[in-house]
Amino acid sequence: MSYINRAMEATFKRLSGQFPAILVIGPRQVGKTTMLEKLMQEENIGREYVTLDDLTEREMAKNDPKMFLQVHKPPIFIDEVQYAPELFPYIKIHIDNTHNPGDFWLTGSQVFKLMNGVQESLAGRVCLLSMSSMSQAEINGVETKPFELNFDKLLSRAKGIKSIDTPLLYERIFNGGMPALAGGTYTDRRAVYSSYISTYIDRDVRELSGSINSLKFMNFITGAAALAGQMVNYKTIADLAGIDQVTAKNWLHILETLGIIFYLHPFSNNVLKRTITKPKLYFYDTGLVAHLTKWSDSETLMNGAMSGAILENFVVSEIAKSYNNCGQEPYMYYYRDKDTKEIDLILEGDGKLYPIEIKKTAMPGSQLTRVFCVIDKSPLVRGTGAVLCTSDKLSAFDSNNLIVPIWMI
Repeated sequence: MSYINRAMEATFKRLSGQFPAILVIGPRQVGKTTMLEKLMQEENIGREYVTLDDLTEREMAKNDPKMFLQVHKPPIFIDEVQYAPELFPYIKIHIDNTHNPGDFWLTGSQVFKLMNGVQESLAGRVCLLSMSSMSQAEINGVETKPFELNFDKLLSRAKGIKSIDTPLLYERIFNGGMPALAGGTYTDRRAVYSSYISTYIDRDVRELSGSINSLKFMNFITGAAALAGQMVNYKTIADLAGIDQVTAKNWLHILETLGIIFYLHPFSNNVLKRTITKPKLYFYDTGLVAHLTKWSDSETLMNGAMSGAILENFVVSEIAKSYNNCGQEPYMYYYRDKDTKEIDLILEGDGKLYPIEIKKTAMPGSQLTRVFCVIDKSPLVRGTGAVLCTSDKLSAFDSNNLIVPIWMI
C-alpha cells in the first residue's frame, strides 16, 4: 500500500498553526485518520492519539469529560469525536484558558451531530474542514486549487496534466476515489464498496435513526444513486425502496449528514421568478454510484443510460472537492426555469456568476452556451462561461465562453 498525499495537508498545517482546535469532518474510510497520523509523525511533538471508537475511552469522555482531558493532555488528536459531544464544553474551557494553536486535532464522521455540539460550544474557536473521497487531482498527483474559469490559469494548469481520452475518464468515474482502492491496499473494487455499505453506512444509519430494515435501506440508497445528477424526487426513491416519502426524506438527510451525498440548490433571486425550487442530488464518490447501480465495468457505464448523469455528478463533485480540499466553501448552484431552460452548474464568486454546461462530447457546439443569457437578468454580473466536456485540449468559442476538458479539474 502506498500513501497518496492529500490536497488538504498544507491547508490543515497552516490552520493548525492559527486555531486552537481544528476539526476534519467527512465519511468513514476517506482517509481523515491516515492523513492526521502522517502529519503527527511529521510534527514529532509527542501528540497523543485517542479514538472514541474505543468503548473504554468513549465512556470516560462521555461520563467524565473533565477527567478525560486530564488523562489525555493536549496536544491531542481525538478521532471520531462525535461520540462524545460532552467533551466540547471542556475543550472550550481549555482553549479559553490557554489559547494554544493546534492543541486539539479532531475528526468526526457524523456532520450534523458534530455541528450541533460545535456551534453551541466552540463557535469561533474551531476551524472546520470537510474531507471526502479522493479527487482525480489527488490520485494523479496534480496540484489542487479551487476550480476557476480563468483562461490563463487553466492554460498554466493544462501544462502540468496529461490529457486523457473518454474511456479513461470513465475508468476514473467507475473506480471512484476511496483511498483503499486508489492506494492499492485492495484491488477488488466490488468487495470494497460492498463492505463499505454494509459495515459503515448501514451501521452509522442505524446509530442516527434507530432500527432500519437493511434490505429496504439498500433499495433506498440504490434508488438514490440511480437519480444522481438529477432533481430530487422523493416519491420515486420511496417507491423504489418500498418506504414512505417521509422516511425517504429522513434517510436522505442521514446520507447528507454522513457526507455521502450533497445537494446543488437552484440559483434564484427576486428577478428570476420562474425558477424551479427543487435541489439536485449528487454523491461525493462516483465509484459508489457505479457500484450501487450495478454497472459491470467502465466501458458499459460509458455507453449506458447513466453515462451523462454520472459524468455530471463526477464534474460537480470534483469541483466541490477542489474547494473543500483548500478549506474553502464552494458557492455552487444550478439553474432551471419553468420554460425548461437549464444551466448545469453556476459558480458564484467576486460578485459574478460563471455558467457551466457539462456534456459528454469531444466537439461541443457554441449553441450550448446560448442558454447562459438567462442569468443576464440577475443583479450579479455574468462572468466567463464554459462547456466542460471530453475534449482533449483547452479551447474557447470566444473570449467569454471556454471549452474546458474534464480531466483538467
